[in-house]
Amino acid sequence: MKTEGYTLETEHSGDNVVAELRGVSKKFGDVLAADNLNLRIHEGEFLSFLGPSGCGKTTALRMLAGFEAPTRGDVLLDGEVVNDLDAHHRPVNMVFQHYALFPHLTVAQNVGYGLKQRRPRVPKSTIAAKVQEVLELVRLVGFQDRRIWEMSGGQQQRVALARAIVNEPKMLLLDEPMAALDRKLRKEMQIELQNIQRTLGITFVLVTHDQEEALSMSDRVCIMRDGRIVQVGSPRDLYDRPQSRYVAGFVGTSNFFDGKITRTSAMSASVTLENGMTVKGSPVGDFFKGQDVCISVRPEQITLSHGMGNKDTLSVTVQNRIFLGEHTEYLVKHETLGEFLVLAPRQSELSDGTFNTGDTLQASWDAGSALVLDRD
Repeated sequence: MKTEGYTLETEHSGDNVVAELRGVSKKFGDVLAADNLNLRIHEGEFLSFLGPSGCGKTTALRMLAGFEAPTRGDVLLDGEVVNDLDAHHRPVNMVFQHYALFPHLTVAQNVGYGLKQRRPRVPKSTIAAKVQEVLELVRLVGFQDRRIWEMSGGQQQRVALARAIVNEPKMLLLDEPMAALDRKLRKEMQIELQNIQRTLGITFVLVTHDQEEALSMSDRVCIMRDGRIVQVGSPRDLYDRPQSRYVAGFVGTSNFFDGKITRTSAMSASVTLENGMTVKGSPVGDFFKGQDVCISVRPEQITLSHGMGNKDTLSVTVQNRIFLGEHTEYLVKHETLGEFLVLAPRQSELSDGTFNTGDTLQASWDAGSALVLDRD
């Protein structure tokens, strides 16, 4: 359902709501960092806030944590409004981008720090047992006596994670926790975080600007732009059925061709492009004749071939070819459409051969894979 230019989530039937943003806005002076956010976060899910820098995702996370209070609206935990409840009184823990570990303490002392602050006091034997348990979970057994500065970046992240989960929070908030890790280590930690989340059953909420990270780890992704939520859905839904050009361009890679609606129905639409060509596509949303829209086609949905052209193909010239292992990326150019990307899987190239720069080819795609979207 679209409201005021952004998309509200659909219900997650059967799931308990552990947290909710209800009409939440946040201003810093004259800057509106979060604008009328409405979101339900469900028990046991892995949710990601995804968007560029300055879109409001970290502000939303900090309001859930209790580090910021909303200017308007309500933050709810377990159905109770917690706008005025301090962060340390909320059943929520947070893993920061730079971990915020104590360098003068050992690994075990860092992990057990939160338990030592509890009142009434937790017995030392209980703290030791819980610390050992979470160190096993994050694969740091044997490291408990090391100092933080003796640990690698990936190990420090595990310490921060262990410190956050040892208190058994209902919700764990992660503020770009893998930003400082190299690509290989990030991949390993993504898998590890998913495994830990499934093992514990804790609700995880991740803030990231990395689309691959969000899509690979999340049950649902909340796309943000200019302080607003623009679409919430599963990674597959966001990729296959984005509701705007912005979402299609932010979640994965897509080719866009601008035009106007000339004919439309519930299942199909005809769009006259700026070069005069008419293209059929599948409308995402309700459109009217004459409306400015764009056609979105994912590069992997486009097929390249040799041979004679026809009314269903485009004659293109290969401008560039980049081999990327599992697939090859081709930049091709049409006489009036201009340049667009095509991804050819490795298997098809092994059977059909590769194309070279300067080759004249035929490009085509199915009408169902061409999405008609709002131009934003």
